[in-house]
Amino acid sequence: MIKVLIPLPDHDFDLTEVAVPWALFTQQKFEIIFATENGDRAYCDPRLITGVIFRQLGANKEAISFYRALEKTENFLHPIKYENIKPDDFDLLVLPGGHAQGIKQYLESKVLQSKVLQFFELNKLVGSICHGCIVLARTIDPSTGKTVVYYKKLTGLTKFLERVAYYLTFWKLGTYYRTYPCYVEDEVKGCLVDKNNFKTGGNQFRPYVCSDGNLVTARWPKDVYLFAETLISKLT
Repeated sequence: MIKVLIPLPDHDFDLTEVAVPWALFTQQKFEIIFATENGDRAYCDPRLITGVIFRQLGANKEAISFYRALEKTENFLHPIKYENIKPDDFDLLVLPGGHAQGIKQYLESKVLQSKVLQFFELNKLVGSICHGCIVLARTIDPSTGKTVVYYKKLTGLTKFLERVAYYLTFWKLGTYYRTYPCYVEDEVKGCLVDKNNFKTGGNQFRPYVCSDGNLVTARWPKDVYLFAETLISKLT
């Protein structure tokens, strides 16, 4: 059986970027294991259920229905700890995103980064979407002193999309859509051998994924079905 690992923060992960891949992987009979820092059950960003502003900008009904089903599963309710992740046991690592402040626990975890490094050393399939690319950019290979994606082509949350969300909501929610002062795209570009290796995908409202060897990356929730389908195709 194909086995998938999805690490999460305790709070504020993006509902769509977790629940949709989980649903599509489950349809394929994959086994999905979740991990959190201390083995506690994770919770999504609640605004994505109720709507970020004026009941808009949240997850769609199908994604929410998938999340409600996910919340009833044993593997989601009882995740393993980051420190207990054994990359040898998995065929795929999926790094979802999220932008509210709770996501920093996951984006900044040195323990998780050490496990991500092992996935790359084993040449396992790795997928990231949205802010998930920050985990990749911060994972350093000590043998080279460079990030594991230094020579890779990849994508993630683009500056254009991050700005649009921020400008639409800052008057009400402040920096809700700005996880860090530095844009995601700018941080990741700074970790690559060539900043042009960060791909925006042209029309940013049309689904897009970037594939480079064992790495599959996407930009935001609108890409999530293509993202999950691409990973399934590579695994099957």
